[in-house]
Amino acid sequence: MDTLQRLHQLLDERGWSEYRLAKNCGLSNSTIANIYHRNTIPSISTLEAICTSFGISLSQFFAEGEMVELTPELNELFDNWVNLTPQQKDAVLQTMRAMNHDQT
Repeated sequence: MDTLQRLHQLLDERGWSEYRLAKNCGLSNSTIANIYHRNTIPSISTLEAICTSFGISLSQFFAEGEMVELTPELNELFDNWVNLTPQQKDAVLQTMRAMNHDQT
């Protein structure tokens, strides 16, 4: 999938217009219009701003398949996860599995 197709997909999934995308990512309407109507390839900094407004990383933008949106809660989870010991990570996973099992 090329960059423009991926942008269309993300806009469609969220029900956003080009105007809303420009507003959310702090880019000018003309920058977004150039991407869509002149098939301009966005710079990395432009694409990073777009990804930030969608709540995804650049790697998620280019990933094939299902995408998980990085919410503030998931960011906090990841930030805390990296500081845990292997034993603490195992305990957290066991707790989460037990909680998910209790819901079924």
